[in-house]
Amino acid sequence: MAIPHPTGSAASRSSMSNPIIHFRTLFFVFSILFLQACEKDPGEGGNSVIKGTILERNYTTFPSRYTETGAKDVDVYIIYGNEGNAFDDRTRTSFDGSYKFETLKKGDYRVFVYTEDTSATNFGNTIEIIQKVEITKNRSEVAAPVMTTIRL
Repeated sequence: MAIPHPTGSAASRSSMSNPIIHFRTLFFVFSILFLQACEKDPGEGGNSVIKGTILERNYTTFPSRYTETGAKDVDVYIIYGNEGNAFDDRTRTSFDGSYKFETLKKGDYRVFVYTEDTSATNFGNTIEIIQKVEITKNRSEVAAPVMTTIRL
């Protein structure tokens, strides 16, 4: 019985690939995967905040007199990025009309709220008020423009 050579037979050595080539190939593949993973779209998973205030304008005698207060318990919606119309997250305003979306990544967002439509064509229906907000750096707190809803 023959004792096999520690490096294998000539046939098995020739079928083995160069380990340096395997390392380079694996390094290249993992580098590409890592770089693609670093490209982050807007959305959850970051450490930034968008905050804002919703005001509610209540008309007592339309259109001449109204009071304006913080809109409490109003749904506020956010869309991640500039594409699509379906909302990605929702929060409710506090007692003073303030709201906050947390753990967001850098990127573009659209924040919106619904209000009564006072136009002559859609009186009694609701429409959305949309504001664009951009987070330009990590660990930032961005103030969205104030949005005013109308209650008749």
